[in-house]
Amino acid sequence: MLLQKLKLCSKISPQRFQFLTKHLTQGKTALLNRVHGSSFAHRGKLRKAKRIVVKLGSAVVTRDDECGLALGRLASIVEQVAMLQNQGREMMIVTSGAVAFGKQRLRHEILLSQSVRQALHSGNSQHKEMFVPALEARACAAAGQSGLMALYEAMFTQYSTCTAQVLVTNLDFHDDEKRQNLNSTLQELLHMNIVPIINTNDAVVPPPEPNSDLQGVNVISIKDNDSLAARLAVEMKADLLIALSDVEGLFNSPPGTDDAKLLDIFYPGDQQSITYGTKSRVGIGGMEAKVKAALWALQGGTSVVIANGTNPKVTGQVITDIVEGKKVGTFFSEVKPAGPSVEEQTEMARNSGRILASLHPDQQCQRSKIICHLAELLTEKKDEILAANKMDMEMAVSAGRLPPAMLKRLSLSSAKLSSLAVGLRQIATAAQDSVGRVVRRTRVAPGLELEQVTVPIGVLLVIFEARPDCLPQVSALAVASGNALLLKGGKEAANTNRVLHQLTQEALSLHGVREAVQMVNTHEEVEDLCRLDKTIDLIIPRGSSQLVRDIQRAAKGIPVLGHSEGICHVYVDADANVDKVIKIVRDSKCDYPAACNSMETLLIHREILRTPMFDKIIEILRNEQVKIHSGPRFASYLTFSPSEASSLRTEYSDLECCLEVVDGLQEAVEHIHKYGSSHTDVIVTENTEETAERFLQQLDSACVFWNASSRFADGYRFGLGAEVGISTARIHARGPVGLEGLLTTKWILRGDGHTVADFSESGSMKYLHENIPVEQNLTGQQLAF
Repeated sequence: MLLQKLKLCSKISPQRFQFLTKHLTQGKTALLNRVHGSSFAHRGKLRKAKRIVVKLGSAVVTRDDECGLALGRLASIVEQVAMLQNQGREMMIVTSGAVAFGKQRLRHEILLSQSVRQALHSGNSQHKEMFVPALEARACAAAGQSGLMALYEAMFTQYSTCTAQVLVTNLDFHDDEKRQNLNSTLQELLHMNIVPIINTNDAVVPPPEPNSDLQGVNVISIKDNDSLAARLAVEMKADLLIALSDVEGLFNSPPGTDDAKLLDIFYPGDQQSITYGTKSRVGIGGMEAKVKAALWALQGGTSVVIANGTNPKVTGQVITDIVEGKKVGTFFSEVKPAGPSVEEQTEMARNSGRILASLHPDQQCQRSKIICHLAELLTEKKDEILAANKMDMEMAVSAGRLPPAMLKRLSLSSAKLSSLAVGLRQIATAAQDSVGRVVRRTRVAPGLELEQVTVPIGVLLVIFEARPDCLPQVSALAVASGNALLLKGGKEAANTNRVLHQLTQEALSLHGVREAVQMVNTHEEVEDLCRLDKTIDLIIPRGSSQLVRDIQRAAKGIPVLGHSEGICHVYVDADANVDKVIKIVRDSKCDYPAACNSMETLLIHREILRTPMFDKIIEILRNEQVKIHSGPRFASYLTFSPSEASSLRTEYSDLECCLEVVDGLQEAVEHIHKYGSSHTDVIVTENTEETAERFLQQLDSACVFWNASSRFADGYRFGLGAEVGISTARIHARGPVGLEGLLTTKWILRGDGHTVADFSESGSMKYLHENIPVEQNLTGQQLAF
């Protein structure tokens, strides 16, 4: 019977029909006997959800006036459900909306009827004000159900997806025969790739009985769609139930109160810590009913997420985001992790970081002692560190997923650890007067002294790939600047990172600030971390340009310090020295081609073409096995040229580079401004005043060098001890960012209590008690410091 109905669904080809018929007959038994496992332990596993129930609350599908449906939201939800269905998942919808749709329809009919009667019986053009009586909900449901389903069918048809209507009551679950029939019908619909749309039969269902919520595993009241969705999810052995309402998720206290906090994860044992508020503007459930239904479904083996389906900023992807494992709404889990959540880690780091920033800044700075102790531990515990690193290297090699450049970054050695220790001691020296240093002191007026002092930024999140040496470097810089720190390392270096973090916390314990540096070891995705805009103040990515770009896209509410690309240029001027050119070109391109400060484009002055210098440049690149891509102008000079560069904005990060010809200094500068990434650019010339200085002044990059390799764009080589990264941004730090780049300032005003500020309508500031002239006040008096 159902197969015959399927033929009537639009946009289903005969081939598709044959496919569904074949699989219905062959796989029906296997699907009915599918074993339902336990719920997923964490969000990342939701990607594996095969069978999904989406519950749409009344507030989601209903307009604000409660008469009619929110068509925009509904269309977005249909699109997401259809997308998941077309991926091979089995989707079911539990929907409200029949009452609202029917109310709109009946109000329209009543008003139209009144208007017609008035037109027929009234002898004048003055109409009485039309009155709409209270509408009974069951009548509205009866009038609206067919229209609601017609709307769903029309929307899903746009995605070549067929739907089926199923209306249920309590008896369909409590009567064994009816329950089995319902189960069989839904199984058959799912197997034919049809989306069942389920609703309570509100036209005949009795009023909800008080205190008849979920009572054990086998008994459930379906007095609202929360209960219905939970009962249906367990009955159909669904992997995931997504309950959409008009709130972001479950809060520990009523949303809108001062201390209300959205719970990312909720565990059954946490029920006592929740204070519930009032119900939503429509519907008969409320958050308490949602939580009870969610816990009942969780007990039955179905994972649950409660999320907002009405916020226009998230409704475009809320369902697909949840299925992808992103941090949306509240995820219900039976497995409580042993360690703290990332939100708790952030709070712990912030609290400890504030203590760290206030440590005594005397000549034997306590922050400096922590860093020196960490440097000593790197030497003392080097065998333990190298043993952990060996495990990571062996696993990486056996997996065969890391390119040679990444393997080089992953590898540690005794020499590398010794170099790290030297850099940390340099940072320790700089830390002695970093926090609380007076930048400016001004006497604004008699009795008023103003200071601008350095302070930490707050909580830093550093995300790094297979480079474990980054961990002690960044930790030392965070300690020196008094910042709290969250570290998210690549799984390739998990063993090494664990040991290095333990040593860092051991050093921090010297002055009781062990929790100031936290290692994120949970299943948090990078995008989830980038959404913690209320607790993280700055994100610093350390890794590939792709990683940096991904984080910059994801972190919409948190500043990101980094560079999206490292398209570095070396310009060889007509007056360049051939020996210097060869050394600089070789070092810039071949020393570490995967580095962000490696040369990617070599610009050659036109006069150098077909000279011995040009021949030597080509020879050294070929000897180093560098693949050359010609720019369009360089290609025009040659009969047979190398492959032309697909783009002059390419970061090769390998033994490849682009070679292009320019007419002189000005054209070189214009080329770099057009195609560069403002990272590091170099000129090689012996013409000091006319060429070199003009290049240094005119070029607008974070690092501009004359007769030096681009590889010098490095915090360690700059004498910063270490760097947290290289920034090409225009605001805050730029270039290699060391200790100074992790500080900001605040203003401190010390007064005697007698001087009062007053802003007149003209905008000039006057002092009521001191009567200081405006000019003197604005200029201020500089004090020595």
